[in-house]
Amino acid sequence: MVATVSQLVVGQPVLFNYPLSDEPSFLVKLGTKATGGVGPDGDIVAFSAICQHVGQKVAFQAANSPPSCNPSYTPQGPVGFCCTHYSTYDLVNGGNVIGGPAPLPIPQVQLKVDASGNISAVGMGPPTIYGHNTGSNDVSADLQG
Repeated sequence: MVATVSQLVVGQPVLFNYPLSDEPSFLVKLGTKATGGVGPDGDIVAFSAICQHVGQKVAFQAANSPPSCNPSYTPQGPVGFCCTHYSTYDLVNGGNVIGGPAPLPIPQVQLKVDASGNISAVGMGPPTIYGHNTGSNDVSADLQG
């Protein structure tokens, strides 16, 4: 279990390691329905926190809240933002790249919510997490820690 629906606050991410025990992901309640979103409002999503450009960390950035590393950028919606080269990912639309040099979206964690509101990570969507591609056509084979 990663979190419970009742403990989440819009715009406050929860960090956890998945699917690899040594690499971070983040879960966040966006406050707006999202692709792959779960929960009563379809707005709870999770993504790998590894940038698809060169493998640096991606952090959640709320709408209208500039990242400390780039105060001249104000995201219009909730994004994943990498301070290394400013790759920016649209968290409402499946982690698609909306800016910067990243060539691929960040992988989305597939979530499941049970009847008690417990949120669990149950899989990963493509593409493969940066640095973990074995050449297999099976993304799950690339994600074994």
